[in-house]
Amino acid sequence: MRATANRRLSETLLESAGTPQALSERESYERHYTQMLSRIDAAEHNLYFGRLDMSDADSEDGSVQRIGRMGILDDDQVTTLLLDWRAPLSRPFYLATPASPEGVERRRHLRTRTRAVRSVSDELLLSGEIDAADPHDVSVVNETALVAALNAARTGEMTDIVETIQREQDEIIRYPHRGVLVVQGGPGTGKTAVALHRAAYLLYTHREILSRSGVLIIGPNETFLDYIAQVLPSLGETGVLLSTIGGLFPGISAHGRDSRAAAEIKGDAERMLPVLRAAVRAREPLPPRGLTVDFDGYRLPLDAETVKKARTAARSTRRPHNLAQRTFLRAALDELAAHHAAHLGSSPLDGSQLLTAGDLADIRTELESDDAVVRSVLEFWPSLTPQDLLRDLYSDSTFRRKVTRGWTDEDRARLQREARPLHEDADMSPADVPLLDELAELIGYRTDEAQREQQVQWRRRIAEAQDALDILTGSAPQDLEDEMDPELLMAYDLIDAEQLAERQEVTEYRTTAERAYSDRSWTFGHVIVDEAQELSTMAWRMIMRRIPNRWMTIIGDTAQTGDPAGTTSWERVLAPHVADRWRLRELTVNYRTPAEITQYANRLLTQIDPQQTPPESLRSNGIEPIAVHAPAGEALATALAVAGDGHWPGLTAVLVADTAAEEARAADDPEGIRVLPLTAAKGLEFDNVVVVEPAELIDSSSRGVSDLYVAMTRATQRLAVVHAEALPADLEDLPTAH
Repeated sequence: MRATANRRLSETLLESAGTPQALSERESYERHYTQMLSRIDAAEHNLYFGRLDMSDADSEDGSVQRIGRMGILDDDQVTTLLLDWRAPLSRPFYLATPASPEGVERRRHLRTRTRAVRSVSDELLLSGEIDAADPHDVSVVNETALVAALNAARTGEMTDIVETIQREQDEIIRYPHRGVLVVQGGPGTGKTAVALHRAAYLLYTHREILSRSGVLIIGPNETFLDYIAQVLPSLGETGVLLSTIGGLFPGISAHGRDSRAAAEIKGDAERMLPVLRAAVRAREPLPPRGLTVDFDGYRLPLDAETVKKARTAARSTRRPHNLAQRTFLRAALDELAAHHAAHLGSSPLDGSQLLTAGDLADIRTELESDDAVVRSVLEFWPSLTPQDLLRDLYSDSTFRRKVTRGWTDEDRARLQREARPLHEDADMSPADVPLLDELAELIGYRTDEAQREQQVQWRRRIAEAQDALDILTGSAPQDLEDEMDPELLMAYDLIDAEQLAERQEVTEYRTTAERAYSDRSWTFGHVIVDEAQELSTMAWRMIMRRIPNRWMTIIGDTAQTGDPAGTTSWERVLAPHVADRWRLRELTVNYRTPAEITQYANRLLTQIDPQQTPPESLRSNGIEPIAVHAPAGEALATALAVAGDGHWPGLTAVLVADTAAEEARAADDPEGIRVLPLTAAKGLEFDNVVVVEPAELIDSSSRGVSDLYVAMTRATQRLAVVHAEALPADLEDLPTAH
């Protein structure tokens, strides 16, 4: 397959592309074969991982089924060598248990590296040896492979679970609902893995639709995106767009940090929507008394009544601000033209109008061609950008007070930020991006309507190209002898106006993900939101614009909500957008966290939500979590010493409260130990975790108990808690180490 794709790619690149159509076809084939090679390369590791021996041994067709990361046919293109794991015939590999064998007599699990088989394990599902007292006999499949995967050391990158998907996970991955699916699950239940494998499954099942519209996966932070980046390529899918909320507005790189109080205000749609609308209206002012404009030796009054009439005409179109500007200008110039005509053409006898409608139209045309007049008029309906408007809101205290009526001075102060040039967007925070997106909708910035106006400009370029060809036609030689004339080729003989206009355009050939990334108005075929409980109501408004068909997979755990702008109720955030047209599915098994750790974490869960049933830990590793007391002010230093002196195998992380983020960034990183503020560790997992100062985590936020719960459930092997202050009551009985 690789050799064939390489050969066809080489042949494609050698083809000439003499016409625009041939060039387009060549680029299309080049993308196709390049993507095919990427899928082959990504899927080859452990390509063939499963085999099913079905019980109908007498059947020649389908008695043995081999399962892999991608489907492969024999050279005859008829015989299946390898079934794609997403194919319907592959489902028994994930569903069959001794209690419900699904017709499977034996399931074989293989581990390979490159072309070498490293291990083989078999499960005989029809042997009749079922321990009814052991729930794992009926709920866990591929147990040997699963335990090996859970005990393997972490590498800092998430790996796929294609070989060890469990029944409840498989049912969600293949869930057929074409609306909003909410997947709720506690720590370690595999929510993120399920979401990514669902993306791969949907791309396989609905390839034709989703290859054109694309799939968007939204994660909580850049660290998380780096962590999951290799999962989909390893499943043979390379065309998915991964983004954070801060990356959904083209041209903005939102790396600034807000206080939690500021982020909570910015994320509250009930408070911010009236403010943003008022900010746009504030840029549509009335002129001061006595303002005039010079035109043709006369001074025309640009008064409040003229601007009011023009403003009413523009607002009545119900178009966004920038797109209504043309209507405003036209109405204002009509008023100025009428005033000028009344002054010039009034009869000295009875005051009647002597100028005709044609004269009035000429005056209006002259006004529109006068740049000084147009500039004066548009001061009261200027072109706006979201960046300018948001910076004015943050940096101009007078403007901010004007548009935040009813706010306290304390809340206004939380929005205060020094102004910076537009090209310096490093101070923009993720909470600012939904506000930028909302302003873009209000003013008509990079919207579908704006793109339609670009089509008008395209038609204008075609007209200009036609004018150029007409000039060439008119300047053609007229005095040649008749027999020579047919032998002369001119530009207009070889190209039409549209082709000439196209020659002035720079053509880019980009993937669906690349085009979607740079287009704010792009609408996706499917959107997956991970750690969705952290999103504000303003962020949900922005996401819903990206997915008008509302085909979404939402992943989260309301018990882990740490952001004050987040939610503890799926119904509260979804009802305004989809009413009750959403489905909830739950994951109930904790694969990540050993029972020794979850017994303490579940005490915190009881505080957070007594109604929520904690997921059942699948395994116990015999390593008890420990508490280490630190001298006052030395908790972080002690935590680093504990992590370094322990010489623990695998990946180790030291987690601190967000209020200590600067201290964490400045801390040394001995022996590869990662020091992270809690928000940067959302969705991640490590072999070993040291939690620094639980009391500070709790006190740093109104949802501090949820933060501590998240921190304690990142570990797959061992947990240490370092504290200078007293431990919370739920952790007082942790074994003490020195």
